[in-house]
Amino acid sequence: MSYGERPKQKLDVYGPRHSAGPVPVVIYIYGGAWNEGDRRDFAFVARWLAGHGYLVVVPDYRVLPEVEYPVFLEDCADAVRWTLQHAAQYGGDASRLALVGHSAGAYNAVMLALEPAYGVAGAIDAVVGLSGPYNFYPFDVPISIRTFSGAADPLATQPVNLVSSAAPPMFLASADGDTVVGPQNTVALARRLREQGVAVTERHFPRFTHPSTLLELGSLLTRRSSLGGEVAEFLKHTLRLAPPDSDAMIGARKEGAGR
Repeated sequence: MSYGERPKQKLDVYGPRHSAGPVPVVIYIYGGAWNEGDRRDFAFVARWLAGHGYLVVVPDYRVLPEVEYPVFLEDCADAVRWTLQHAAQYGGDASRLALVGHSAGAYNAVMLALEPAYGVAGAIDAVVGLSGPYNFYPFDVPISIRTFSGAADPLATQPVNLVSSAAPPMFLASADGDTVVGPQNTVALARRLREQGVAVTERHFPRFTHPSTLLELGSLLTRRSSLGGEVAEFLKHTLRLAPPDSDAMIGARKEGAGR
């Protein structure tokens, strides 16, 4: 399905096979260093979330070299607006909405929740950020230089500088062995959230690397930690998920739509 006119502005919608009524909505935003990614590669995450009782939306969004900051954030915000307008058609309750993101996708999710200028912050009830970059100025690696060096206000590109008491509850996880996005990013953002009185769960996982925090969600690998269960519990609590029907199973309501 399309949420805009550009070829990359498409999304897929997944949902539980059985539900007693409208279910909370989760938008999963994938990473890829703001220069790659395809929503279809993350069906395993969507199915895992749908299996826990959520309507799940996975959007594509434009990336480098086609666009630079902040266009990829504007695309993600447009996908959120599409979800708010259409979730009810697929059994979702958009008044209970969370964003989940990994790596660059975690950055995108957190930015949408913290920066009112994108127009969707007030609709976001919770954020799960996995191995995300939140405090990386000055730009000192090729991808951040290429992506953000044209920003009129570089400090405003950093989530740690945008935290206020209006931020939604967040679950932030990082890998101690992450050499792509250091765990100090999670430490810095969690500290700022606490200083503003925002509820935040901060988790660090030894022996994990950058992809590990994502792969713990879904069934691609045997789980090595409690991360998946903790994410599920956080979403259940913040989105007020009702107990599922006993025969609810993982499934896709709309898989591959709009391809």
